[in-house]
Amino acid sequence: MQEILITGGAGFTGTNFAAAYLAKGCRVTLFDNLSRKGSRENLEFLKRHAQAEHLSIIEGDIRQPTAAVKAAVERSDVLFHFAAQVAVTTSVADPRDDFEHNALGTLNMLELVRTSQGKHPVFFFASTNKVYGGMEDVVIEKGDTSYYYRDFPNGIPEDRILDFHSPYGCSKGAADQYVRDYARIYGIRSVVFRQSCIYGYRQFGIEDQGWVAWFVIAAILGRPITIYGDGMQVRDVLFVEDLIEAYDMAWNQIEVTSGQVFNIGGGPVNTMSLLQLLDILRNTLSIELPVTHTDWRPGDQPVYVSDIGKAEQTFGWRPRTNCRQGVAKLIAWVQENHPMLAQLF
Repeated sequence: MQEILITGGAGFTGTNFAAAYLAKGCRVTLFDNLSRKGSRENLEFLKRHAQAEHLSIIEGDIRQPTAAVKAAVERSDVLFHFAAQVAVTTSVADPRDDFEHNALGTLNMLELVRTSQGKHPVFFFASTNKVYGGMEDVVIEKGDTSYYYRDFPNGIPEDRILDFHSPYGCSKGAADQYVRDYARIYGIRSVVFRQSCIYGYRQFGIEDQGWVAWFVIAAILGRPITIYGDGMQVRDVLFVEDLIEAYDMAWNQIEVTSGQVFNIGGGPVNTMSLLQLLDILRNTLSIELPVTHTDWRPGDQPVYVSDIGKAEQTFGWRPRTNCRQGVAKLIAWVQENHPMLAQLF
């Protein structure tokens, strides 16, 4: 039976991964401080899983991993490192806390793998497109409801120069490079996924992070929606089921993927602006939405679209869920879980 360790395991991504790998017959250990909204609800969901007897939970802080975490590393086949401080605005308000969670926390987990006296698990790190910074030299055009790149029809590739903006960009970027370098210097089998906007079930987002899920939840619950900037900013979006498949395929081909960095997102065929998502929700739900605007966030790119060609060429992955299908799935999930979400929001 394969052993899976997931940091941030009670979060949105971690919960979906845990459910998927339990269903595959794996033994799954979650490490989480349970501080985020919805984390305890996610744990209760996982405890009702058909394979819940193979689920273990370690409550703790990634800044100070305990002996229990060390033991979990030493028996694991793969470590999915999702624990993080995830919001740009939070990083601006408290950069030290952001650094300690993202940069120091990642280094702590890498060191546990490096010094392991048991197994040396494959190490996957969820990085971010924010490592590419504001990309001020990239020419951006303005359409009717969205911005777009003039010269990058396939999106931004991995060889784009790194240019960290915001404390969040700096902390995630530092971690990104540590993970990459531990493969070179210490031979750890590590992979970096620079992720674009991931969305899906059990995501309890806000405007600053997890915007697709938050817009859907807010629309159905009748909560006010705030847009930073003009709403024409564009992202490529990826449904969480496709993200799980990307990690799984890269793990299964680790001899090829180890030590590499990949952009993982919806790619140029799965892009949406904030205004376009609002239009989808208005038309699908036949409602008006209470929307206000405020200033742009520091380091917020008017456009970010991933060039995901390297992932397809290297390990054969590409998204299978288009953005309209994914939003429809998320709408159905929010409607089904309306009572729980009304309590959380």
